[in-house]
Amino acid sequence: MKLGVLGGFGLAAPRIMVRAAHAEVPMSEVENPGFYRFKLGEFEVTSILDGLRPGDGPHPTFGADQSPENVAELLEQNFLPAGRFVNSFTPVLVNTGAELILFDTGLGAGAREGGMGRLRARIEASGYGPDDVSVVVVTHFHGDHIGGLMEDGQPAFANARYVTGQAEYDFWTAEERLSGATENAARAVQANVVPLAEKTTFIGDGDEVVTGVTGILAAGHTPGHMIFRLESGGRSLVLTADTANHYVASLQRPDWHVAFDADKEAAAATRKQVFDMIASERIPFIGYHMPFPAVGYAEKLDVGYRFVPVSYQLML
Repeated sequence: MKLGVLGGFGLAAPRIMVRAAHAEVPMSEVENPGFYRFKLGEFEVTSILDGLRPGDGPHPTFGADQSPENVAELLEQNFLPAGRFVNSFTPVLVNTGAELILFDTGLGAGAREGGMGRLRARIEASGYGPDDVSVVVVTHFHGDHIGGLMEDGQPAFANARYVTGQAEYDFWTAEERLSGATENAARAVQANVVPLAEKTTFIGDGDEVVTGVTGILAAGHTPGHMIFRLESGGRSLVLTADTANHYVASLQRPDWHVAFDADKEAAAATRKQVFDMIASERIPFIGYHMPFPAVGYAEKLDVGYRFVPVSYQLML
């Protein structure tokens, strides 16, 4: 009797499975919310995905002084394709309890048609609004960091004051930058950064943004490129900005040239100095172009460093 019941079910099951296989199930259009949040002592830290940009590469942007074969070999060893990569852009929001600080502003409105420039919407998805931001810190003046400073010709963060490096500002606002290779970037600075100068505090190496947030000059990528160390409740985190921009090519081979680095040798020296510190202290970092959520650790290797993404460490 039991065998008969089981046998009957076995005959019916294939017909049920066939009907299910032909049912139409539309693909969901709901996206990942695009933010990742954790506590660092008394600070709340949120990394926000401004967008993803697939493209050809990473060579020659990364490993600009290397043969395509050398770069391809390293990528393939790390399970990555040799001819395509995805660049991500990750501003960071830090709530200290007294200030809501935004580090970098993404690509801005001009990139939205291409699916980027999502910072404002994702700040809102994370539970805040642009008007809640009280401090905007700009690590350096490349377009993917200053593009979101203005919105429709007005400051995008209406209630914020601004903090950036004095050396970076001086370099990009010099008259000679408005011609030659720096012209386009300098004109973007004139449009997005200069109008905010009266509300900006200019800092140097070792200066504080607020208590627990310290700027460190990390030049090379640009002349005044800065990174920031956060410290709260005995815990530390470094926002490395564009010190390393590919989690394999820039970290495992820190000496390799990067096309976007203004001073390639200085940038390589800075990479080693910064990531030696992070690896030796075993503290997490957020890299602006690391794979989202862009939070991880750096393990020292014989040559370079291995990017170790966070799992549950920052939840404890």
